[in-house]
Amino acid sequence: MDGTAVARRISERTAALAAELTRRTGTAPCLATVLVGEDPASVTYVRMKQNRCAKAGITSRHVELPASTTTEELITTLTALSVDPEVSGILLQHPVPHHIDERAAFEAIAPGKDVDGVTMHSFAAMGFGLPGFVSCTPGGIMRLLAEYEVDLAGKHAVVVGRSAILGKPAGMLLLGQNATVTYCHSRTEDLPSIIRQADVLVAAVGKAEFIRGEDIKPGAVVLDAGYDGNRGDVHFESAAARASLITPVPGGVGPMTIAVLLEQTVQAAAAQAGLTLADLA
Repeated sequence: MDGTAVARRISERTAALAAELTRRTGTAPCLATVLVGEDPASVTYVRMKQNRCAKAGITSRHVELPASTTTEELITTLTALSVDPEVSGILLQHPVPHHIDERAAFEAIAPGKDVDGVTMHSFAAMGFGLPGFVSCTPGGIMRLLAEYEVDLAGKHAVVVGRSAILGKPAGMLLLGQNATVTYCHSRTEDLPSIIRQADVLVAAVGKAEFIRGEDIKPGAVVLDAGYDGNRGDVHFESAAARASLITPVPGGVGPMTIAVLLEQTVQAAAAQAGLTLADLA
């Protein structure tokens, strides 16, 4: 599954929508990124997102905070961005330093600007199938499945991982497409036997090459949301020999995550102007 190619098509459409919105309103969509500390990987991710924003006609506002920032100080920053009319969407780069209450920080983001889909409001919208912003990586996974015309109805989808912004929302979105969903995690007994039952496997455990090809059901669709250097959660070569479709790492789920983020930023900007993406198409 070529996530790079699909993400490119989404981003090209997003750029056209952003240009039309800018023409109509006189103001380009704006994504505010907030980075606490100087984690090298996070710095790289934020810079990458800023570059992609520029290519899509989305302006960036970057807020750098020291690693010593308190939860209260971070909440103050996010609250200010939430009420700033010049900011369309907000991305708090995670993970934040351990002393910060990440959930409290996420909840300081106004739902209408939660373009990364990390708030409880967005989680509930995904769970109930209501309009709102999806968590970007699960959203990217669903777009890939749709692009490759994977019929999820009645299929057994296994999600390995239960984080609040990846595993859990991925399962809810799959359920919303009529898949039968099993969540697995660190306390799951006999994990390989459950993975072998998966028609659709979402690997979101965060351990490089944790899932091996011999545990993949022949013909399964494998979405690898892990990233450790150039390795995902799934051993690619052995899994590809059995899967009907599989995402590589890199070039699979990762580009889709950013594409969904950019699209939702334009969607947020449009909504704040009283428009929808359909109005701009």
